[in-house]
Amino acid sequence: MAFRLRLVPEKTNIDFFRWAPVTFGGSVALVVAAIVLTFFMGLNFGIDFRGGTTIRTDSTQAVDVGAYRQALSPLNLGDVTITEVFDPTFRDDQHVAQIRIQAQEGDEAITPDTIAAVEAALQTIDPAITFPSVESVGPKVSGELIKTAIYSVLTATVAICAYIWLRFEWQFSVGAVVALVHDIALTVGIFSLFQLKFDLTIIAALLTILGYSINDTVVVFDRLRENLIKFKSMPLRDVCNLSVNETLSRTVLTSGTTLIALIALLVFGGDVIRGFVFAMTWGVIVGTYSSVYVAKNVVLMLGVKRDWGKKPEGGPGGTQFADIDA
Repeated sequence: MAFRLRLVPEKTNIDFFRWAPVTFGGSVALVVAAIVLTFFMGLNFGIDFRGGTTIRTDSTQAVDVGAYRQALSPLNLGDVTITEVFDPTFRDDQHVAQIRIQAQEGDEAITPDTIAAVEAALQTIDPAITFPSVESVGPKVSGELIKTAIYSVLTATVAICAYIWLRFEWQFSVGAVVALVHDIALTVGIFSLFQLKFDLTIIAALLTILGYSINDTVVVFDRLRENLIKFKSMPLRDVCNLSVNETLSRTVLTSGTTLIALIALLVFGGDVIRGFVFAMTWGVIVGTYSSVYVAKNVVLMLGVKRDWGKKPEGGPGGTQFADIDA
């Protein structure tokens, strides 16, 4: 007989509503705290949102990111990002790096003197290094990037909610919205609390978190809809509990395997992707939590249609698109 790994028993009977005032009430309190914290403390915007200068280097010697960073450290330039660039068209002895330096306080971009100091510092560790290009991003472009980032997150959220509404009922859509707001608010809040760098890669992480969280929520909602048809006389609270218990093994396995990969990247991935991976790791945790303790609580509070086989008087109900394949 084949061996099957089980992290949770095949059948569980956990009452996920037992501590609802603590789990759901605590989530509401944390979301409010995250919003207030972000409003008062703000975010530690990276170069993408604050503006800055990008210097491209070219050398016949291999790029040593640690040595580059150590050489620039005495200049006190603030947020400096150093990445090696790979391209199949490069020569065998061509090594290219990209150095991004945040805009200095009160300046549109870093001054020529600062650029000269950066180049001189790098030439001390690599005399063969050259600087093919220097580009600056001003505050105006950075402001446009912030607006675009906000619009992208809002658009993704609205599209997801529309799908949930068509796929299930409006109560499910509201539950999904609340869960997504919970996940995004707590993720942004923790970046504000610890003043972690917030740049375009974090926006990419937020969009990924939206997709991951709603996928987990849809799995629970799908089972909930099946059980609403199967157990017509069972109280809604018990049906919600049953649905989460039946999908618990899948939830634990999916989240667990994802976290294993993310934690490995968090430890060994390096500075370049650490912010993105941290946001994803935190997002998977809060996304799984919201699917279990937030989304279904909202559905329970709003109530939901129990007889899915009948249309309400006066027209079709909110489940007229229920047969759409996921």
